[in-house]
Formats: sequence, C-alpha cells, structure tokens
Amino acid sequence: MIDPKNITGIILAGGKSSRMGREKGLILLDGKPFIQHSIDALRPLVNTILIVSSNADYDAFGVTRVEDIIIESGPLAGLHSGLTHSKTEHNLVISCDVPLVTTKFLKKLLSYEKEDYDIIQFEAEGKSIPLIALYKKQCADRCQELLANGERRLRKLVSAVKTKTITVLEKERLLVTNMNTVEDLKTITNAIDH
Repeated sequence: MIDPKNITGIILAGGKSSRMGREKGLILLDGKPFIQHSIDALRPLVNTILIVSSNADYDAFGVTRVEDIIIESGPLAGLHSGLTHSKTEHNLVISCDVPLVTTKFLKKLLSYEKEDYDIIQFEAEGKSIPLIALYKKQCADRCQELLANGERRLRKLVSAVKTKTITVLEKERLLVTNMNTVEDLKTITNAIDH
C-alpha cells in the first residue's frame, strides 16, 4: 500500500450540474454535502486534498481549491488541473457526485500501485469509471496534449496510457453510482433507507 504521504486526493467538482439543476457537490445526503462525503472517504488515504472547481463555496470545506487551467473543457481539463497542482506521484481522483464511495472501497485501487500502470480505474456493468481512479502525476502531460488538440473526452486519455481496470463487485455497485439527476438522488436515498 502506498504511504498516504505520497498520495494526493483530487475531487473534481467543476461540472455544470445541468441535469441536477444545482451545484452537485453541495447537495445534502444524510445531512452532509456530497463533497464532504468525498473528503471523508479520501482523508484516511491521502496527505493532501484538492478540490478542482471555480465555485468559491467549496472554500468552506477547509481544503485547497484550484481552478481549471484550461477552462470550459470538461473532466479532462479538471483532471489536468488537479494533476498539475498535485505534488505527489500518486493521485486518488474522484468526482463529487459519488457520495456513497468509501475509504475501504478506494483502498482497492491502492493495492495495485506496485504494478506499472498510469491509471488504475474501476468498471461496472462493462463501463469504465475513470472518475474513481488512481492516476500517476505524469498523466498531466498527456491531458495537456489531448486538450491542445481539442479533445475533451477522458476515455481518450484512458486508452492512450497504461491502464488497469478492476471490476466492481455486484454488492459494491451502489458505491460507484453517480448522481446526475434528482431521480438518481431519490433512487439512492431509497436504496440507503431500505
């Protein structure tokens, strides 16, 4: 397992939240904003946490906030900014809209760090989840190249570097569910309550 001193946690909170209609990271689940759930899941595993967002409301959470270096270019730009600002080789990256993710679950990514991969990500139901993943800092350069060529899709980065993909167990699927709409939030709240 990597020493937490050598890991930065990066929370991507720069999305438009257009389908949700409000800032996703600030939505409450069990009385806590989504972003606080993310911070709590990351904290035992990392030395520093960065929130990538232009929204100053996130300053209230007591962690460093950085903005996109290349603006209006989606999650790839958020990742680029987070990795560029990071001071560690290993970076645990999550989006702010997966409030059920846990420290124990994220630890699974760290168990593969001895292997020579640039990205270690999860997949569920045949779909990769590059927004819950361990990234090497050097991926920032590849992000920069892709963005310079007008590319905004994260999957282009994933396919361009050495990537390990771990399949999520059936019982863990809820942990990686992201909340994009009010319906998603209702579904998840009902699932937790039952």
